Amino acid sequence: MTVKQISVFVENKIGNLAEVTKILADAGINLCAISLADTKNFGVLRLIVDDSYNAATALKEHGFIFSITPVLAVSVPDVPGGLYRILTLLEDNGINLEYLYDVNSQKMDSACLIFKVERPEDAGKALTKHQVHLLCQEDLKSLI
Repeated sequence: MTVKQISVFVENKIGNLAEVTKILADAGINLCAISLADTKNFGVLRLIVDDSYNAATALKEHGFIFSITPVLAVSVPDVPGGLYRILTLLEDNGINLEYLYDVNSQKMDSACLIFKVERPEDAGKALTKHQVHLLCQEDLKSLI
């Protein structure tokens, strides 16, 4: 079970992040999770939104370059070692974690992290087999 992540390439200059968020706001798109990684000249804005199709349509209409990637939304128990257990399960199944970021929600009793892995379907099966709860796009919408 994967969710759709939109990665938007934005020039690293004043106002560009605000422009992207305005485009999404004007299209009625709500953000579930956001991460920004930057270099000197550009940034990669990673988004999980409540309506990926309309978000992509709005970004395309405004000339933004983006990609859509399947990622996992993983419910991580809020206890010492909760993340360690999940990372170990991925390692034991030969699955590399490329990056992760947090979904901010006060509506959960556990953390929710977005995981970008090499083989999302295999990772999802391995985690589910060990009773790790994966969230779908609809689950994320209910958190915001």
